[in-house]
Amino acid sequence: MDPQAFAALGAGIAVLTATGAAIGVGLSAGKGAEAIARQPEKEGSIRALAFLGMVLSEACAIYGLLVALLLFSKI
Repeated sequence: MDPQAFAALGAGIAVLTATGAAIGVGLSAGKGAEAIARQPEKEGSIRALAFLGMVLSEACAIYGLLVALLLFSKI
């Protein structure tokens, strides 16, 4: 296989990080809502931690997109 094919394959795999990010954001939002329902008095700190989890998950997706774009530019 030539290097361009490997770059295309790597770019395709790197784009799949969005799936992991979507799962992470969904889990963080769901567990955050569940925790707020159980302890409404801790809503502020729970919400902050849930948003932090979502931000970190989306950062991984952005890194995956960046890698995909860099690999795609090699084609």
